[in-house]
Amino acid sequence: MREIKAGSITQVVAQLCQQANFELGEDVLSAFRQARQTEESELGREVLSQLLENARIAKQECLPLCQDCGMAVVFLEIGQEVYITNGALYAAVEEGVRHGYTQGYLRGSIVSQPFSARVNTKDNTPPVIHTEIVPGDQVKVVVMPKGGGAENMSKLTMLKPGDGQQGIVDLVVATVDEAGGNPCPPLIVGLGIGATAEKAMLLAKKALLRKVGKLNPDPEIARLEKEILTQVNALGIGPSGFGGRTTALAVHAEVMPAHIASLPVAVNLQCHSARHKEIVL
Repeated sequence: MREIKAGSITQVVAQLCQQANFELGEDVLSAFRQARQTEESELGREVLSQLLENARIAKQECLPLCQDCGMAVVFLEIGQEVYITNGALYAAVEEGVRHGYTQGYLRGSIVSQPFSARVNTKDNTPPVIHTEIVPGDQVKVVVMPKGGGAENMSKLTMLKPGDGQQGIVDLVVATVDEAGGNPCPPLIVGLGIGATAEKAMLLAKKALLRKVGKLNPDPEIARLEKEILTQVNALGIGPSGFGGRTTALAVHAEVMPAHIASLPVAVNLQCHSARHKEIVL
């Protein structure tokens, strides 16, 4: 049994909150550069150039990539041979978010009493935490600051089994079309297909953690991802909604078996500021 102190969790979560808000991954930047080469719209190319410049400045000056520093979504993979000492795990994560956002001068975007008073908690707590128990004696921590504009475009639909693949394609394309420029394209489209309603939503969110453009290893799912991406980019929404072929950079789908009577499909859109950082303890 390996012991990891709760304070170590707090420290890395605080670090990841700031890194994620200041630095875009190289996979995202490469996708921007490639899209700029292929984008037919002059205005679309200009938007992509500005996004690259914004990312450069944010990293260099340690400034937020976006004024919306997101709700902190934290994914934990806990090795079953790990024992957390000197504190509670979830409390340690929340303290890490508190430190990361306040010390990094990141905007606090979380309100309590969401349907009434909506009082800002001022330190971006509490985070949303997803925990998975895995083999081994390590802890993997992933922090994803998820912006409200893109998250507001999420959709869960319980399709009929007979709707099949075409039903999924039609649903995703309609969701992106309806969203328009609101989720700040170019997007990454996260899809969760199968399982149950709540699991499909989690699959869609986790799909956004995949390297941009890395296809699902299942050939059938990969073909579905390609087909949806083609149709989404044919909508003409373009970067920032100003028109063009680059409405989405990638479609990432995760699939689980489903009940014989169900075909849950969750769509989670990620804006161009596709922020997440991870570390393994």
